[in-house]
Amino acid sequence: MSHLPTWSHRWSTGWWSTTPGRQSNAMRIGMIGLGRMGGSMAQRLINAGHEVVAYDVNDEAVAALSANGADGASSIAELVDALPPPRHVWMMVPVAFVDGLVEQLAPLLDDDDVLIDGGNSHYPDDIRRAATLSELGIHYVDCGVSGGVWGAERGYCLMIGGKKAVVKRLQPVFEALAPGADSAPRTPGRKGEPTPEEQGWLHCGPTGAGHFVKMVHNGIEYGLMAAYAEGLNLLAHGGIGHEGRERDAETTPLDQPEHFQFDFEIDKVTELWRRGSVVGSWLLDLTAQSLHADPALSKFAGRVSDSGEGRWTVQAAIEAGVPLHVISAAVFDRFSSRDEGEYAGKVLSAMRHAFGGHAEKPE
Repeated sequence: MSHLPTWSHRWSTGWWSTTPGRQSNAMRIGMIGLGRMGGSMAQRLINAGHEVVAYDVNDEAVAALSANGADGASSIAELVDALPPPRHVWMMVPVAFVDGLVEQLAPLLDDDDVLIDGGNSHYPDDIRRAATLSELGIHYVDCGVSGGVWGAERGYCLMIGGKKAVVKRLQPVFEALAPGADSAPRTPGRKGEPTPEEQGWLHCGPTGAGHFVKMVHNGIEYGLMAAYAEGLNLLAHGGIGHEGRERDAETTPLDQPEHFQFDFEIDKVTELWRRGSVVGSWLLDLTAQSLHADPALSKFAGRVSDSGEGRWTVQAAIEAGVPLHVISAAVFDRFSSRDEGEYAGKVLSAMRHAFGGHAEKPE
């Protein structure tokens, strides 16, 4: 990978004014983290006419994006050096690495530079980082990003926190990443030019507001996913009446097996619900796609991870005194899916055996 010229060298040689295809409102921005989201976001920015200086610990990811129009950097310092002041650096890394990355970047940045955290940080961490960086004259913007691996094509829903003037400065970047007003039918009653939220991005408030909104967004996502999964699981058991249940003291009898004689084809049900149903959604679209490809979902073991946002949503609700029944249950269900409740099950079996002589039934 070739070393990038410094920004001052680029300016003195007239590079900026002669760059082919550069738009008047285009920006030059650094992107650190080129994984599933960061790489696609950088490519979307490039496709919109922005210039991206890219860095990742994976050299192959940098090389791949460089082949598609980015300026690849071999180090964080090189990335910073290749940006015009005031610099704008977007961090798209797992939450566990954000603080360390901020510590590396802070000494390299100057007054009025901007750090954007587009990962899923906990909003109190945003408030803490912003306060620390402000003492150095560095701005901090938190940006919750939703769109997944489909965002490169569909665009990304952006939930933004930070100072109003700094967010305004980054508007061309947000507009390039967002889906645009045509991505959904206009809400009845809205008139005039499309607002930022209609385009798919929103300045939600001061530092931390963006990730707070994204946190709640992901908590809702947990609940929606759990509701679909539970409902489809009940459909999958609609034919339990075909099975012969043992008759013993440890088995609840199925009183009316004739009421459970259904052999539902779940892939067809989800495809049906995509059309005209009130429960239709993009999540359902993706579920139907997965079931069509593999009705038995044989590639999955059912161990569902949680990356933090659901837990933080429940914690915030407890601190605020807000009931959160569905989302809380969905978070705990993910723990159960990973056998985190196995020991509790053993305790229950031990108690039943102790007070009633009940023996565990084999699987």
